[in-house]
Formats: sequence, C-alpha cells, structure tokens
Amino acid sequence: MNRRDLVIPSLKSLFIEARFGETVLGTGTAFLVANNQQSHCTLITNRHVVTGRDHNTGECLNKNAGVPDNMVIHFHANTGETGECEWREIQLPLFREDGSPYWIEHSVLADKADVVALNLRWGDDISRYPYYLETELDRLNIEIGPAENVSVIGFPFGRSVQRFPIWVTGFLSQDLSLVTPESPTFLIDCRTRQGQSGSPVLAFRAGNYRKRTGDKVSVTMSPTPVWELLGIYSGRINRESDLGVVWHVSVMEDILAGSAAEAERRFGLWKSKTEHREHDSADR
Repeated sequence: MNRRDLVIPSLKSLFIEARFGETVLGTGTAFLVANNQQSHCTLITNRHVVTGRDHNTGECLNKNAGVPDNMVIHFHANTGETGECEWREIQLPLFREDGSPYWIEHSVLADKADVVALNLRWGDDISRYPYYLETELDRLNIEIGPAENVSVIGFPFGRSVQRFPIWVTGFLSQDLSLVTPESPTFLIDCRTRQGQSGSPVLAFRAGNYRKRTGDKVSVTMSPTPVWELLGIYSGRINRESDLGVVWHVSVMEDILAGSAAEAERRFGLWKSKTEHREHDSADR
C-alpha cells in the first residue's frame, strides 16, 4: 500500500494507546494541528484519554481502575519518496517528575474542555500530516447546516483497516451558529463508539459544495474531494444515544497558541542547552 493512493484525511488520524507502564489501559485517536506549513505543530486528543477518567463524572474509565502515565502514538514513518506505508511508535510520558501533567489545556476553559495538546520534538524518521487551521487546505469555509453529513475518522474499539482509520458518517444535529466561546461544542447524530475519542470531525465533500465568503454563500464544483475540519469528537451524551459531542475547532486554535508558547519555553531552552543536538522523539 502506498500513502499516495489514500485520501489525505485518512493519513491524519493517528492510533494511540493510553498505558500505565507497559500495560495498555485503552485506545483512542489523535491528530496533529498547526496554523500553516511553517508554524508550530502539536498533537491533539481528548482530555479524558490522557486522564483515564470520564470527563463529566471523573470516574475511572478502566475496569481495573488503572490511570495512564504514558501514551504511545503510532506515527507514519518517513519512507522518503517511496511513500510506502510504515509506522513508528513514539512513547510519551504524561507527567513530569513532580507529578504535574505535560499536556496543555484551554487558556480559559482549562479542565472543563475535553481537549488537550501534547508537544513533541520531531525527528526525520516521522512523517507529519497536520490539519492546518489557517489555510484552505483544511479550512475551506464549507457551509454546513443541520442534517448534512459529517465524518468521524478514527479507530472504533481499536479497529483499523490495514492500520488506517475507519470513517464513520453521521449528521450534524444543530446549527453551528449556536456554538459560543462559553459553550464551544455541538452535537452530531452518528453511530460512534469507544476508541473514536479524539477523532477529527470533518465535512467531506466530493463534487459540489457550498462555500461561505463573508455574508455570501456560493456553490462550487471541485474535481477533487474537499473537506472542512469542524472539531474533535469527545463521546456520546449517554450510552443509550447516538448523539455525540464535538468540541468546535475554535478550541483547538486557543490550545495550539498555548502549545506553541509552551514549546518555546521548553524546547527553546532545551535547544540552547544542548547546542542543537538532534533528537528523535519527545523532549521528556
């Protein structure tokens, strides 16, 4: 299998394992975000994935009451111009020696937002496929309303197709104009399950799509698929419902800014102390 044969969003979702030591407590999904091709890049997932606790109740998610202390991310290996599909596992500790967490939270909502970022140091052995928040590659201003299709791209029950994510499609359940900075979530009607926590949620369109420019909406024909990053999937409202909660992409914008500032503090200092020494993975 060659990566060039896949649609780009299939490359962007990453399989992750929440672990205590070497014991896998659960699986989920993560993805990379950056403002543009030249800016800081960070890993995004749900807060409940790294804490191992239900975001609303605080109850432990693992049946044996295990709480993760590290995470393993399955990245695409850099295979050069061949584009062949290979993976590299990177293990990140979640806590410093003093017990404080490495992850970065929203500057205002903090632990109320089920979204966090984790910073890494990148080596040449990893291929990165971020969602770009400030370019039309992933933010095309596609107009989307209630009952229109949305896709959740992740790993339900840890399942994959040749290690690539599974696309699950549902419907937008509300007007996105109702999203506010105080309550930056929206609902989708989609048969999502455990393991899809942390998945990107897209409006994926092939052929015609509606695009908003200012106050005007126009219909555009594209010879290739286009998509709009809408947010990050968090989980169902309860076990009996297929209604799921998605944290709006604006939350990622705030967390990315905090992640970039944190990386400058940590990695900038690290870089000066080590005289630009090469590193393969996270600076932990």
